[in-house]
Amino acid sequence: MDKAKVAILRTSPATVLRDYHRLMNLAGYREVLPADAETALKVNISWHFFFPGSSTPPWQLDGVIRALRRDGYDLRRVHACHNRTVVIDARLGERENKQLPVVEAHGIRNVHLYEGAEWVNVREAVGPLADRFLALNGVYPRGFMIPRRFIGENIIHLPTVKTHVFTTTTGAMKNAFGGLLNEKRHWTHPVIHETLVDLLMIQKAIHRGVFAVMDGTFAGDGPGPRCMTPHVKNVILASADQVAIDAVAARIMGFDPLSIRYIRLAHDLGLGCGDPRLIEIAGDEAAADENWRFTGPLERLTFAGRMQHRIYWGGLRRPVEWTLKTVLAPWAYAASVLYHDAFWYPSHQRIVRESLGSPWGRLFNNWERLAIPPDDLDRPGWEDVGGAPAEVRRQSARLLAKSARILWTCLREAPELGARRRWRRAAGGPR
Repeated sequence: MDKAKVAILRTSPATVLRDYHRLMNLAGYREVLPADAETALKVNISWHFFFPGSSTPPWQLDGVIRALRRDGYDLRRVHACHNRTVVIDARLGERENKQLPVVEAHGIRNVHLYEGAEWVNVREAVGPLADRFLALNGVYPRGFMIPRRFIGENIIHLPTVKTHVFTTTTGAMKNAFGGLLNEKRHWTHPVIHETLVDLLMIQKAIHRGVFAVMDGTFAGDGPGPRCMTPHVKNVILASADQVAIDAVAARIMGFDPLSIRYIRLAHDLGLGCGDPRLIEIAGDEAAADENWRFTGPLERLTFAGRMQHRIYWGGLRRPVEWTLKTVLAPWAYAASVLYHDAFWYPSHQRIVRESLGSPWGRLFNNWERLAIPPDDLDRPGWEDVGGAPAEVRRQSARLLAKSARILWTCLREAPELGARRRWRRAAGGPR
C-alpha cells in the first residue's frame, strides 16, 4: 500500500483560493477522483448559525470548486450535498454560513438528501461487507438506509479543524456521519467510535473516490462541534486518506491520534494510517509540527454536554437512553434547541463579534460584496477583506425568534412523530 500522504499549507485571505488549488494537488486528488464520475461535495453544517470554526466556511467551498474547475472537472457533474439532523436546519445553515451563495454563483446543483432522494438498504449496497461492521448491526438489527446516489460517486468531505464532545476531535471520518446515516443516527452515539469506522468501510465500498479538504483558518477548541472557543490558525489540510488527515489534525491540536478510539480502530483495521510517524507530509512541514495545545472537549463541558455524556455512557443511560428510540425522543431534540439556540448562542455573541473583527471574520462579514466572479480563476484570494462591522447590534430577540422556528421544525419533522403520522394515515385515522 502506498504511504499515506497529508498536504498542509499556511494560508491567508490574500492567497486562500490559490492555496486550496495547490493543496489539493499536493495531496494528489486527481489520482483518486476520476473526472468522469459525479462528485459530491459533502458540506459540513455543525450549526445552522454562523459560529467560527464550526461549519464549512464559504472560502473553503469556493476554493474547492474553483480547483475542480481549473483542473478540468465538469461542474455539471459536481454538486453540494447536505443531510438533515433533527436539531440542525440545513436550509437555514447554508444561508447563515454563506455556503448557498457560493453554490449559486458557480451554478452547481445543491442536493438535500432528505428531500426526495432515493435511499437503499446498506446490505444491498455493500453486500457481505456488512457482516464485518463493528457496531451498526447491533444498533440497526434490520439494517439501515443510505443514499442510493452515493453509489459510484466521488465524495469530497469539507470538515473543519475542531474538537467534539463525543469523539475528542472531529474531521473527515465524522463528516460521513452527516451524510450516510438517516435521521436516527443519534442511536449510534453510545458506540460512536465504532460507527465512524463502519462508515469508512461503507465509503470505501460505494464511492469511486474519497477525498477530504479540511479548513483550519478558524479552529475550534472545547465542547465542540458548537460551543467552542475559536482560534485563528491559518492552516488548511487535504488527503485521500481519511484516517491520516484526522490524525494529523488531531496532532496539531495537541492530541495523540492513536489515543483517540476511532482513529486507533481504523488504523488497526488497515482502513488508513493513524500514526503520524508513518504519514508523509506535503507542503509546509513546520505547520504539521505545530502543537496548539488545545484542552479538548472535557475540561469545559457545557451543561448539555455533561447531560449527553451521562445519558450515553453514565448513570442516566439505563433510565433515560431508551426514550431516544421511542416516540418520546423529541424531548431531547427540544432540549438541545432550547439550550444551544435559545440560550447558549445568544449569550455568547461576544465570541462571534470578536471573530468578525479578524481578517477571516471580516471576509465572512463582507462576503457577498467581495465575492470573486466564478470565471475569474486567476485571483489568488482577497487582498481587501473589508472593514469589521461598525457595530454588531444585540440580536437576542431575532435569535430567540429563529430558535422558536427551529424548535417547531425539529418537532414537526421528528422521525418518531413522522412514523406515527404515517401509521395513522395507513390506518385511515386522524393525522
